[in-house]
Amino acid sequence: MSRSITLEQSQAIIEACRSEATTIGQPMNIAVVDDAGHLVAFAAMDDTKLIGEDISQKKALTAVYFQMDTRDLAPLVQPGQPLYGIEATTTGKLVVFGGGVLLRGADGRIAGGVGVSAGSVDEDHQVAEAGRKVFA
Repeated sequence: MSRSITLEQSQAIIEACRSEATTIGQPMNIAVVDDAGHLVAFAAMDDTKLIGEDISQKKALTAVYFQMDTRDLAPLVQPGQPLYGIEATTTGKLVVFGGGVLLRGADGRIAGGVGVSAGSVDEDHQVAEAGRKVFA
């Protein structure tokens, strides 16, 4: 079985994310998953927050599951909104705030996701977006 995203592509994504994180001065945890949500590559930069390892992987997975960037989920999971409480139904597998981005191949099909954690929500998204740009 071949993956929708290769290790080589994942490593390029991680390197782009690492470079952006270095530029903004925030060490990050960076995860890349394939279109089934399976981890392809992960990197924890020196001096990053330990909790981000788990969160970055869940952000990447959430982007794939919902087929959208995680920051776009945030408004949908607020009280009174259509997906309120969705994260409680998955035994902690979802993260519904910024830092997870969806990857699509040249044909428009979902190829996987990138999840980044350790900075602010905006920093996490910015770093994940840098990884998406090298994949596109």
